[in-house]
This record gives sequence, C-alpha cells and structure tokens, in this order.
Amino acid sequence: MRGREEAIASVEPAPGQGFEKWMGFLSGFVAPLTVVTALLFYFGYVSTREFFLYFGIDVDLIGLGSQEFVMRSPGALFIPVMVLLLLSAGLLVGHRMLRRRLVEEPVAVAGRVVATIAWSGIGLVLGGLLVAFLGPVLADGGVAQLITPVLLAVGAGLCAYAASTARARGASLSRTVVVLLVLVMVAGTFWATATVAQWWGRGQARAVASDFTVLPAVVLDTRERLAPGNDAITFHELDVPDADGGATYGFRYFGLRLLAQGDGRLYLVPDRWSPNASTIVVPYDDVRVRFRFVPDADPPSGSRR
Repeated sequence: MRGREEAIASVEPAPGQGFEKWMGFLSGFVAPLTVVTALLFYFGYVSTREFFLYFGIDVDLIGLGSQEFVMRSPGALFIPVMVLLLLSAGLLVGHRMLRRRLVEEPVAVAGRVVATIAWSGIGLVLGGLLVAFLGPVLADGGVAQLITPVLLAVGAGLCAYAASTARARGASLSRTVVVLLVLVMVAGTFWATATVAQWWGRGQARAVASDFTVLPAVVLDTRERLAPGNDAITFHELDVPDADGGATYGFRYFGLRLLAQGDGRLYLVPDRWSPNASTIVVPYDDVRVRFRFVPDADPPSGSRR
C-alpha cells in the first residue's frame, strides 16, 4: 500500500502544476471585482441591446447608465453561470478519478488515453471551425452561433487538459501551448455566454411584445398629427390651449405604451405588436403625457381593485 502511494506521488504533478494549476489560474483571473463588474456590464449591454433592437431602437440612443446595464445582466447570466459551475465541479471530480486510473495503468495505456483526449479535442475544434464557416449558409444560423463557440471551448479545453497531463508525465511540450489553448477555451466560453445573453434579451422582448399590459399605458397629446401606422393607436382632435397661452395641443392619442424613456425622448409602442408595427419616438418637451398604471392582476387577499 505504501509503495503504491509513493508511485502515485512520483507520477502526480507537483502542487500548483497540471490541470488544477490552470483551474486556479482561471479562478484568479475572474476574481477581481473590476473584472466581474466589467463582465456584468458587457453581458447586460448585450442582452439589453438585443431587447431594444427587437423594437427597432438603438440602445445607445436611450442613454442608459452603466449601473442599469449591470442590473440587467443577472437574468442573462443565470443559466450560463449555473452550467459553468456544475461543469467545473464535475471536471474536478473527473480529473482526480482519471489521474488515479492513469497511475494504475501501464505507461502505454495511459499514453493512449491522453492521446484519445487530445484527438477528441482536435476534432471538436475542427468541427467548430467548420460550423463557423458554414454558419451563414445553414438553415438555422442562430443555432450555429452557439454551437461554434461551444465546440471551440470544449475542444480547446480537452486539448489543454491533454497537453497539461502530458507535460506532467514528462512530455516535451511548451507551456505556451497550454496557455494558448486555455485562452481559446476562455474566449469560446465568453462567446457562448454572449450568444446566450443575446437570446435572453430577444426572448424577453418577445415576451413583452406578446403582452404590453405589463407596461404603463400612455395618453399622448401632440401639437402636430402623427402617423403611427397601427390600428391599435387611435386619436381625436383637440383644441386645448397651452397653460401659458401659447400653442395648442391639437391631437390626443390612445393605445400607446411606454417602452423606455431617456435622453429627453419617449419610446412608445402600440398596445398590440405586429410585424408592421413600429416604435414611436417623440421629444418629451413637445408633447403632453399622461400615464395610467394598471393595478396588480393578483392583488393580496382582502384588497379591492
């Protein structure tokens, strides 16, 4: 028993080397608060941009602040973070089990196992590159946007693991190769997470568009007639003087919902969204607005509407 433990200790990499070293490297890389905040901002920006793009709005025109993008990021990151944490836990357990099995096997068998892992990773990397080039011509290019980074990240991770294991077993491999493969894995994970954030933002937009009652209703008075081009928006003419006796508000519009407000503009959508619907952008200073907030559809027991 003691001889077996000494054999394991002689083959196992020294502390701080091998696969666990690179896992520690990744943990140290994402730990700083500034990096975490930057990632939250980026993924919040990606999902929010996709959300407003569904309604034909450039998110940069609304003037949202960094804090607002950070606050919008958890929904887009929840699933990717949970998946990555579970995968990391599973990989650590699998790594320890495989390392002990390799010690028990002959050197030739262990070498074949490492080679199989390496060639599997290379195959996945080549598959990811193939999907990346064929993505524009595939029937469903949206799926390719996720498959490509996943294949590249998993393939590069397998290659990095195989290279790190081979180095620990005395193979003459440059450490730079392992570092580059780890960076490819990180980039692929980043790319896949950004794609998920885009899908989440688009899904949120579709959910809101299917039921605009979650947005506050708007009654809009304008001095000039608008051309909303949607049957859900109705209006009638007014003849109401301004409070200061100036110009009059000649038109009152109903059937509008407030989607966003920022940089002195209102971004309004019709009650019913359709493929030919469009977002109405009006300067806040040129209109008069009244909001109607709908009460909770499920109020506490005993309360009255």
